[in-house]
Amino acid sequence: MVSLKLQKRLAAAVLKCGKNKIWLDPNEVVEISGANSRQSVRKLIKSGLIIRQPSKSHSRSRIRVRLAKKRLGRYTGYGKRKGTANARMPRKVLWMRRQRVLRRLLAKYRASDKIDSHLYHRLYLQAKGNTFKNKRVLVEHIHHEKAEAKRAKALAQAADAHKDKVRAARARKEARKAEKAAAARAAYDAHVTKQ
Repeated sequence: MVSLKLQKRLAAAVLKCGKNKIWLDPNEVVEISGANSRQSVRKLIKSGLIIRQPSKSHSRSRIRVRLAKKRLGRYTGYGKRKGTANARMPRKVLWMRRQRVLRRLLAKYRASDKIDSHLYHRLYLQAKGNTFKNKRVLVEHIHHEKAEAKRAKALAQAADAHKDKVRAARARKEARKAEKAAAARAAYDAHVTKQ
């Protein structure tokens, strides 16, 4: 058996790869053994007696399938968990996400004049104090607050209207009373003058 170490080394240098990647045609050993320069090795490469083997790939298809299933919630039971719940998804990150969502909503509502700056400030502090567990609860609370404010305003207006009505009725009553008293006085005076 002829040693082809030299040809393999030269081919690896020419093809810019490792010696293990080089394939020498076993049927053309005599012709290959005659090539002792880079030029002659290049000729053999051109004729296809020496080729560079393709890279062996490590398939990720099974991993892709598994990850797709994992996104659906498979393979995440107690046996697959290494860290604590807090290590896997920190409480602080959840808190920051929630605060940012709530604060963004409040800022949007304030900008569109759905809430005034006083209500904004009160709700901002309540959000900071962990009053609202999510966006839906905050929106419901805002609707409730606005409805309460509207109701209170309507009640105040109704009370004012009632007060005005009572005041006017009292004034009318006083005027009638005064009128009656004046008429009685006039009648009395007329009676006195007659005698």
